[in-house]
Amino acid sequence: MSKPSSEFSIVQIDQTVMARIYGHFTGHGTSAGTRVLLIIVLAAAVHVAVKLVRQISEWILVRTTRQKSPLGFVTETPKFGTVTRLVVSGLVFMIYFFALGLLLQEIGVNLTAYLASASVIGLAISFGSQGLVQDIVSGLTLIFWDAMDVGDVVELWGTTNVTGRVEEIGLRFTKLRNFYNQEVFVPNRTIANVSRCPHGGIDAYAYPQVPRGADPGKAIEALSEIAKGMRAQFAAIILHDPEIGRLETARGGAWDFCTVSFKIWPGQGSLIENTFRQHVVSAMKAFDPAYADWQVPVTYRALGTPMTPPPGVKAAPKAP
Repeated sequence: MSKPSSEFSIVQIDQTVMARIYGHFTGHGTSAGTRVLLIIVLAAAVHVAVKLVRQISEWILVRTTRQKSPLGFVTETPKFGTVTRLVVSGLVFMIYFFALGLLLQEIGVNLTAYLASASVIGLAISFGSQGLVQDIVSGLTLIFWDAMDVGDVVELWGTTNVTGRVEEIGLRFTKLRNFYNQEVFVPNRTIANVSRCPHGGIDAYAYPQVPRGADPGKAIEALSEIAKGMRAQFAAIILHDPEIGRLETARGGAWDFCTVSFKIWPGQGSLIENTFRQHVVSAMKAFDPAYADWQVPVTYRALGTPMTPPPGVKAAPKAP
């Protein structure tokens, strides 16, 4: 009785998935050692191929963001790169998961039992690590529902409040780089609200009044020099060159003013409200000794919203 049992075992091993595939393409059998080596080589080759496809896709992503192309509508968004990396990671896991199953089958382990036990173990792990599952679900939600993209400046509210530029949206963590150039890893499940600045900053507008009797050209030139100096000194906070508007007159002729617009890092409005305002007051006192800080109002507006003058003010074209 022992001999048939041994023969049955050998027959079963010879009928493994790799044995059948090899026999189908070559027309003859092969040894278990050869099949094991073949599985390892194939898994490594497929892994390299997947990584190569990823690198090509990222190259296309970079190229099409610099040059317009038929693929620009897809690849110009950072989400494409994030999703590509997630897909590649999933494929690599599946490659080695099934390669391990094929290797175990070659030494007599039933492939169906391997898949079933892996499913049971995965289910047990998922129940034991609910936080991990929540992170994965939250990460997928952030990616596919446009809550934020790589490159956005965001404020994340939840268990902790973090402000920074998004560098990576993963299945476990979202990685930000904050104002102090620190990498911050935020667990996805802790993110309750996302305040997003899609184009990288907050718009701040100052409306300094120009004193009556002052030379408008000299006054605007002084304001322009102050704004440029602020940009040079605080380049980490003022993200782009300020824009200076032409002289405008409030309806009714009560006062003249110009608009100075800044794009700043979120939460750094005090730089405009205090430092810039005090510089303007100091400069305008040369034209009017009674000039005060209330004559330099500062407002904020969501980035991308068309700039409109305050009520009762007639808009004027910007300075060239």
